[in-house]
Amino acid sequence: MTDFDPASADLSLSSLFTGWALSDEIQRRLAGDGFGDARFADGVIFQHLVPKPLTIGELAKRLEVSQQAASKAVADLEKRGYLSRASDPADGRARLVGLTARGDAVIAAARRHRAELETELREKFGADRLEAARRLLLDVLRHLDADAPVRSRRVRPPR
Repeated sequence: MTDFDPASADLSLSSLFTGWALSDEIQRRLAGDGFGDARFADGVIFQHLVPKPLTIGELAKRLEVSQQAASKAVADLEKRGYLSRASDPADGRARLVGLTARGDAVIAAARRHRAELETELREKFGADRLEAARRLLLDVLRHLDADAPVRSRRVRPPR
């Protein structure tokens, strides 16, 4: 097996590997805050619950998965203390899934760590370079018609 020189990576791989490295660093910092059980993939579910609690059916529809798959993911996040279920005041038969205080706390911690990491990178590489990189990636996102899911909090991992 031969080594792979990251400098030879195309834009797709460079951005992917960098995104993974940034995510790993955020996860490392979250673990230091007591959120060692938080996973990057949890954010795929959290993004839908930040605005308001949802029923399992609504969550499954937004995630584009079966209700069984959504229920399984929610049960896992409940066990870890990030989500809870409560009766829907508008429909006593329905149960709403929402973020707990721990769920809100991990989201706040992740936001804080992303901001801190961006500040560190700005100091290391310069504000102009960092802003140029950010703008380029956003331009690519728009060019690929992939910005709408970001704006509507409906980001999915690649298929």
